[in-house]
Amino acid sequence: MSQQTPPTSPALRHSLVIPAYNEEACLPRLLDSVMAARGRYAGGSDAVEVVVADNASTDATAEVARIHGCRVVRVEKRNIGAARNGGARAARGEVLAFVDADSRIHPETFNAIDRALSAGRAVGGATGVRMERMSPGIAVTYLLFLPLVWATGMDTGVVFCLKRDFETVGGYDDDRLFAEDVRFLMKLTRLGRTRGKRLTRLSGAKAVASTRKFDRHGDWHYFRLVSRVAWCSLFAPRSLERFAREYWYNPGR
Repeated sequence: MSQQTPPTSPALRHSLVIPAYNEEACLPRLLDSVMAARGRYAGGSDAVEVVVADNASTDATAEVARIHGCRVVRVEKRNIGAARNGGARAARGEVLAFVDADSRIHPETFNAIDRALSAGRAVGGATGVRMERMSPGIAVTYLLFLPLVWATGMDTGVVFCLKRDFETVGGYDDDRLFAEDVRFLMKLTRLGRTRGKRLTRLSGAKAVASTRKFDRHGDWHYFRLVSRVAWCSLFAPRSLERFAREYWYNPGR
């Protein structure tokens, strides 16, 4: 009797890394959106893996992720950069993508990333976002950031690059409590310049960004936040870490 050769599974193309701390409430809606995007991916849903970097959660984050078929990596250091790096180390895909656990992704996300990278002009980039709700304060905050996005090519949402390039630039800085995403994109920008490439902002695949910080702190609070960070950086650097942990790492954030 001849032995049948088992069917080969498609090579992993994308690894979506989700850093998560106590995200049992938000994670299901993100993972539902990821399932829809995997279903629309031209390379097949099995070519996309989802890695949840459980950043020392004390709730059912890891269980929720496993129920949804995700790989779970435990990262004990409470730091967003460390969580992203931990997920990236476990990732097996050619392309790394990162998204916050309280977001939702567009159904065309993985197709749009492939188109951008296959064109050969992008070292990486981001999808950009639209807010899950809008108000005058949120709209003004959003608009004030647009000139910086246009000038630098840096954006938020689903951030992506080739895994080998992630490793070349050293990933995220896991000693920074905030703005680690900006620093990472700056490193990618410098790498791209050595190759005649740049960051790209995808069109037609914006993620949906959570407004929970606006819900908690007020729709105009970003202006106070920027002023506080600037003041602490210049005059009270020792208090900056305490403030950053309260704003970005507080369990009730």
